[in-house]
Amino acid sequence: MIDQKDDEFTDFVAAHGAQLLRTACLVTGDSHLGEDLVQTTLTKAYGAWAKVRGADHPVAYVRRLMINTHLSWLRRLTNTERPLERFPDAGTGDHQSAHAETDEMRQALLQLSPRVRTAVVLRYFEDLSEADTAALMGCSRSTVNNHVTRGLSALRALMNPAVDNLSQTTGSTR
Repeated sequence: MIDQKDDEFTDFVAAHGAQLLRTACLVTGDSHLGEDLVQTTLTKAYGAWAKVRGADHPVAYVRRLMINTHLSWLRRLTNTERPLERFPDAGTGDHQSAHAETDEMRQALLQLSPRVRTAVVLRYFEDLSEADTAALMGCSRSTVNNHVTRGLSALRALMNPAVDNLSQTTGSTR
């Protein structure tokens, strides 16, 4: 019986672990915290595997568990230890330019509030509907819509400040 549970859980993690890790890294804004979040979430999911397996959508169940765990971490904020964002690059090659756009987006996401960042990540990186995002975040669809609207506006300004400054300048001369 335990071997079957282990096999089912292992298959689940193999099939969905990368997607959960991506979401966790985007929601937390840090790869190390994202890894910790996925590990904590999967530990909880394994402990309640009968419930997870019996859910209509096990991936959605685990994603909700992950979002709730992340929001719980944010409420506590007792841990002031933070890993380094990045170590000095000692390698050669043009690896940074290959990832510059991704890094710019990640940095912009980090400047959003945690709830706004969560809404944007779930809506646009996980491609969830407003209703699914609202259910995961435990709020109304209009709240999700407001968070996403504010988040996208802030991301546009952060990702392309020259265009934002130009529109403000153009708007003020009329």
